[in-house]
Amino acid sequence: MTNSQGSARTRMLEAILVHVPFDGWSDTAFRAAVRDAGLDMGLARAACPRGAIDLAADHHRARDEAMTARLEASDLSQMRFRDKVATAVRFRIEEAGDKELVRRGTTLFALPNHAPEGARLIWNTADAIWDALGDSSDDVNWYTKRATLSAVYSSTLLYWLGDTDPENGPTWAFLDRRIDDVMQIEKLKARVRESPTLSRLLAGPNWLMGHVHAPDRNGLANLPGRWRAPGGQGGDRL
Repeated sequence: MTNSQGSARTRMLEAILVHVPFDGWSDTAFRAAVRDAGLDMGLARAACPRGAIDLAADHHRARDEAMTARLEASDLSQMRFRDKVATAVRFRIEEAGDKELVRRGTTLFALPNHAPEGARLIWNTADAIWDALGDSSDDVNWYTKRATLSAVYSSTLLYWLGDTDPENGPTWAFLDRRIDDVMQIEKLKARVRESPTLSRLLAGPNWLMGHVHAPDRNGLANLPGRWRAPGGQGGDRL
């Protein structure tokens, strides 16, 4: 993307936000944004080949960045780790912006042809949270942490959309319950590891999972991970 296309995309994102509550992330809203931004339609289409869908994804990523900046500016050092996670999710929801923008985006990315991208955006939100909290896992836990947090974030976001409390009290209580549920799972996993019988029973699956590693972000970042052959060096990517 050229600098002019990037600038045009930023201007269109700013312009489209007032139209989305009425027209959704639609071509109608996109055309209105192009007009309001004073752009040529040819440049607009070059910058956003999929129109409003590209801008909806940009909006989600921009809110991720706002959440990350807020986390970096906050002192969480005295918090328990589960509270750090809950705070990060809360920050992300607070940075989501107008509920109607989020509701329209949720509707868009629930459509079958856009659902894979919606899932990827949610995954990237969970990834951004774990990265901001200093996660250094490089095994199967890299995936399970993000999968679990994606579920927690998604369910809390949907609850928030229906929460009419100006202070969002019910939403934060819901979030705390979801985090507690996750902690119960972690406690169960710890008991399984400590059990001589169950640990032997799961030795095979654990051995297999031990060869799954997090993606190499300096390499093929679009691929989900890599497999390291037992006893070998490196390995084929999944």
